[in-house]
Amino acid sequence: MIIVNLDVMMAKRKIGLGELAEQVGITQANLSILKNGKAKAVRFTTLDKLCDVLQCQPGDLLGHEEGEQDE
Repeated sequence: MIIVNLDVMMAKRKIGLGELAEQVGITQANLSILKNGKAKAVRFTTLDKLCDVLQCQPGDLLGHEEGEQDE
């Protein structure tokens, strides 16, 4: 199972959902879906922009945990 730690990085960088969405260039709704772990996929371009804005590495945003996936 892929774990999304976007909310952790947002808290560390003290940035809100609206501001991050604007800087990354995606809607707040899509960013919320990603933040809540409900996204089925993420584009590398989006991941790249998130890393640029949050000044982090992809591994800071995504993790892996053994377990069953929701389908």
